[in-house]
Amino acid sequence: MTIRPQPGEWVAGYPEGVFEVTDDTFDRDVLHADVPVVLDFWAPWCGPCRAVDPILEQLEGELRGQVEFAKLNIDENPLVAARYGVLSIPTAIVFSGGEPHHTLVGARPRKHYERALETWL
Repeated sequence: MTIRPQPGEWVAGYPEGVFEVTDDTFDRDVLHADVPVVLDFWAPWCGPCRAVDPILEQLEGELRGQVEFAKLNIDENPLVAARYGVLSIPTAIVFSGGEPHHTLVGARPRKHYERALETWL
């Protein structure tokens, strides 16, 4: 069962369901989650990352309970990004059962995220 971050750990400006992951909390919050997790690798200076935010917010609201959505700031948490070979942002990786299953690199239309999640819906 996933241990949800405390309310103070929610990412400012995002719905409660989108939570922040760090290098320290990644294993607990993503790899050991009981539902698939879409992990968005981003940075505050990344313009295309901001373009993806509304898509992930919408999907989180629609898929709450089936899929979790999280964000990892690569500037503050470089270890997980390096572990999964994230070289460009935004990058979203769908994790399920402790393994990465789909990787989306770049600002993609909503349909791309929906297709990546079809297996679990």
